[in-house]
Amino acid sequence: MNVKRNYQREMEAILHASETPAHVLLHACCAPCSSACLERLAPDAGITLFFYNPNIIPEAEYQYRLDELKRLVREMPLPAPVPVIEGKYDPERFLAFAKCMADEPERGARCRKCIRMRLEEAAKAAKNAGADYFATTLTLSPHKDAVFINECGEEVAAAYGVAWLPTDFKKQEGYKRSIQLSAEYGLYRQNFCGCPFSRRDQEECL
Repeated sequence: MNVKRNYQREMEAILHASETPAHVLLHACCAPCSSACLERLAPDAGITLFFYNPNIIPEAEYQYRLDELKRLVREMPLPAPVPVIEGKYDPERFLAFAKCMADEPERGARCRKCIRMRLEEAAKAAKNAGADYFATTLTLSPHKDAVFINECGEEVAAAYGVAWLPTDFKKQEGYKRSIQLSAEYGLYRQNFCGCPFSRRDQEECL
């Protein structure tokens, strides 16, 4: 019998067990999602944000989201500075596998492969930065499968030799809090993940 894991509780236990604040490299998908995640993590951890999202197309959309993330960390009253590391913007890497999965639904094979790609780059960045753990803001979204993300993160962590921090940021009304913080800071809230396929699906629903 599989026991359902409480990733939020696991995260809290790991961070509270550390005598000194752990260094967490947090993969960031956008400023709105990052806002609530930063608020939750910052009291117990030192944070480096890693913006690696080659799925965001066109480049103007990508740059706007990156600029909003940088503005957020400048304006948000965090207990310590939060550096933002930008990964390589390489949309062709995403499109190389995604174009043949154009008809996959949200949470389908295309999304899973995209998430794994981003977590692999986050693991590499965490190792290079000497971080204690890596995690992602993606578990804040109600449209993403937190169980898959955590299982994928654990697999990637084992492959790259860096620890994964289990999270489920949407717990304890995390997603609702991100909406509140987005309004407070006037953040750009997009209605699609960033890839052309999610934008197409969103427009078809209008």
